[in-house]
Amino acid sequence: MVSLAKGDDMMKKKLILTINREYGSGGKQIGQKLSEILDIPYYDDDIIKISSEHAAVAEEYFRVNDERPGNHILHRIVGGLMDAMDRPSLGDKLTSPDNLFRFQSEVIRELAKEQSCIFIGRCSDFVLESSGFSDFIRLYVYADLPTKVQNVCTVDGVDTREALMRVQRINKKRSDFYRYYTGEAWNDLTRYDLPVNTTDLTFDQAVELILKYLSLRGYNKEN
Repeated sequence: MVSLAKGDDMMKKKLILTINREYGSGGKQIGQKLSEILDIPYYDDDIIKISSEHAAVAEEYFRVNDERPGNHILHRIVGGLMDAMDRPSLGDKLTSPDNLFRFQSEVIRELAKEQSCIFIGRCSDFVLESSGFSDFIRLYVYADLPTKVQNVCTVDGVDTREALMRVQRINKKRSDFYRYYTGEAWNDLTRYDLPVNTTDLTFDQAVELILKYLSLRGYNKEN
């Protein structure tokens, strides 16, 4: 197995990974495994808690709107996107979906400035790119439909019908959320440095593949 040094040796070169993932493809599990191996923080639901504390807004507001688009999607796509990247409002629109997204984006930017880390979803690739970050790795984890359904059956303990509905519903929500805030297609593989298809890979094999890629990009013990 490719071995990247843990801790300080590895992190002489700051590493930021963003992982967009299809529900059922194993992106979350892969991100967690990478976090353990690389010994760097992993931010998924943690972003909600941190954003809640940062905004002094109840965590439930963030959870209700988590990876859900706001209103007026056509206006967002046609009328321009950068207003979503403005600083969050502390006024009447404090708990609007767009404003909550701004709080999360601000947290993502600040964390990326301070440390090596892994971000799961939440348009983190777009947030960093739009904020002038250039040295980060964009990953997209996906799989064919039967694989995603089987993974959901196994992990969530549901039958095939329920798993299929979850895969379709959640992936549509994630796709709509991404297009709403970026104007881009979430599953456009050309947007990513490394798309990872887990259809014929175990999660451990997918992690191995990513570690090999990181080594080729210069994230290794010698840096």
